Amino acid sequence: MHSLHEIRIIGLPGVPEVQPGDDIAQIILECAVAAELSVARGDIVAITHKIVSKSEGRLVNLAKVVPSPFAAQYAERYGKDPRHVEVVLRESARIVRMDRGLIIAETRQGHVCANAGVDASNVAGSETVCLLPVDPDASAARIRQALHTALGFDVPVLITDSFGRPWREGIVNIAIGVSGFAPLADYRGQVDTHGLALQASVLAVADEIAAATELVMGKLEQVPVAIVRGYSYVLGEGSARELRMDPSRDMFR
Repeated sequence: MHSLHEIRIIGLPGVPEVQPGDDIAQIILECAVAAELSVARGDIVAITHKIVSKSEGRLVNLAKVVPSPFAAQYAERYGKDPRHVEVVLRESARIVRMDRGLIIAETRQGHVCANAGVDASNVAGSETVCLLPVDPDASAARIRQALHTALGFDVPVLITDSFGRPWREGIVNIAIGVSGFAPLADYRGQVDTHGLALQASVLAVADEIAAATELVMGKLEQVPVAIVRGYSYVLGEGSARELRMDPSRDMFR
């Protein structure tokens, strides 16, 4: 008889509008108490990058941005805000493609995404945009340490953002910061039920968890934190850098 496997994803309600300098770990624990929830051993805490970025002051007032002639020309061509385009260019380490008003860029953190992760959604004020955390892995590690100090046991932390995908419609949450568990599950060398050795099966479990949490977080529900319960993760320091493909293996670079 097969045992049943279950993973629960619990959206954390009541998270307030985060301000620069706010303690994300403290907010999570206070909201959990208010909702009569608990963060338990074996849980993973998933957090949208937006509240992490806000707490770290990663906000830009567009009124203070002077666009370059290049940004102004591109923005005029496609009806975009030249100041926003300028911020995207500043946050880009490499431009992958610019076309039809969209900029696909490699960010300074190493992620390839639309507009270098610069986003105006869910940010107070029409003149403010939010950037990615400077080092999402380090941000996850700091929150993990703060949770450990408060709870007395280790809780892995996952920081997420929504990315588009080549050749697929729609956006999906992925992991941009990881601390406390292995983000990849390597099955290479193991044998399947038919006796065949697996040769290329490496699962991006951190991305799979991140994608699942979006189902309870949503875009309009104001639920930027989720507790993942029941997943048997592999302990480890972990890093979202492990999820990025080495440029030598990138067939589309």
